[in-house]
Amino acid sequence: QVQLVESGGGLVQAGGSLRLSCAASGRIFRINAMGWYRQAPGKQRELVAYITSGGSTNYADSVKGRFTISRDNAKNTMYLQMNSLKPEDTAVYSCNADVTSPQYISYYYWGQGTHVTVSS
Repeated sequence: QVQLVESGGGLVQAGGSLRLSCAASGRIFRINAMGWYRQAPGKQRELVAYITSGGSTNYADSVKGRFTISRDNAKNTMYLQMNSLKPEDTAVYSCNADVTSPQYISYYYWGQGTHVTVSS
């Protein structure tokens, strides 16, 4: 089994910054693509950003230029640096990872989510 644990959420004023972390542990041979998703109250979950094992990134239009996704493969950890936060960024942020086990079986795992609240 693999566990993903997010941290770094909280309450911040508009214009502020937060840095989210997602640490993976367990039976890991390789972590392939990783991504951050968010779900605001009453809305569907949406992809915020993802990063491949090689470091290629992609962002939702709503966060381009404000958020930066990165990863430390040695630590099996992914980050999301969020700057210039807006009230509409308020959501539960969850990480997702495509993990290959030592038995060479790949599976998508989810973290439990961390709350981000941006006050106006």
